[in-house]
Amino acid sequence: MVRGESKNAPSMADVAALAGVSHQTVSRVVNGSDAVRGDTRDRVLAAIEELGYRRNKSARALVMRRSGRLGLLYSQPHLYGPSMLAASVHQAGQKAGYDIILSPVPHLEAASAERAIEALLDDAVEAVLLGVSHQSFEDLVVQLASTVEVVMIHSDPPAGVRSVGIDQYAGAELATKYLLDLGHRTIAHVAGPVGWIDARQRREGWLGALQDAGVDRGPEIFGDWSSRSGYEAGAELARDPSVTAVFAANDSMALGVIRALHEAGRRVPQDVSVVGFDDVPDAAYLWPPLTTVRQDFEPLGALAVEVATKAIDHGSVEVPPLLAPELVVRDSAAPRSGG
Repeated sequence: MVRGESKNAPSMADVAALAGVSHQTVSRVVNGSDAVRGDTRDRVLAAIEELGYRRNKSARALVMRRSGRLGLLYSQPHLYGPSMLAASVHQAGQKAGYDIILSPVPHLEAASAERAIEALLDDAVEAVLLGVSHQSFEDLVVQLASTVEVVMIHSDPPAGVRSVGIDQYAGAELATKYLLDLGHRTIAHVAGPVGWIDARQRREGWLGALQDAGVDRGPEIFGDWSSRSGYEAGAELARDPSVTAVFAANDSMALGVIRALHEAGRRVPQDVSVVGFDDVPDAAYLWPPLTTVRQDFEPLGALAVEVATKAIDHGSVEVPPLLAPELVVRDSAAPRSGG
């Protein structure tokens, strides 16, 4: 029987026999030890190649000293943004020939993040893509960057950290200017939770657009990204007759706002206009269909993988500009009544 034609996959013992070395020597080569060098290492690698031992990604890792793996650290996978980010990174990584190891962080605390990072490093990822845009992770990212290639995925990274992102400030500015152009002058904001970089950037975009227009800021209520928190904010805003428009920091909270306004007898958009952020698939099918800011996650995932792989290959890479969001106009916003 020709070597490699065995019904069973070749084992480490088969590699050792063919190379004329011990099982322990093969194990050392497999685990990347520098204790085995020169002709002995070459014979083991040649035997691996001939037998097809652990062919595909693992074999490539042995021969090329590359694992072919990227890790994505992200949080709140139940939300639209993080889930779409994970899907887009996974798709882009596969197209680039990499395995993507998805590592959701269940709790926004250092210990939880450190465990997730250690697990990724144990899997020998060549780069970590960090999709958690929360300020509590910033110090950890700086430390991680000294161990492995890191690409942050958000719009306002710490100085010196490689990043890609969608311009959250510009998206909020688009939404607010649209409402201003419709004649609204008391524009409330249902903000995302404190500590989230994206929430902060969207809030600053709202404030910046109002300031540029010389308009005082309207009421501000902080939510937690959920429809429930949007509903509670909407119920409070419905009691303020001066509010004629609401910019919600995500579509889920916008949905809750609309429900609360309807229940309070304030019509959308005739009495109060509402604009969201994200453009979730259901946004076009709400009543009324939601005007919102679209984030395109597919090019974001592709860009994150591209920057990571270039960093792996070349050690440094030019950081690309932030991707531009898009305002999607539907029927939930209208000119201010009487304006």
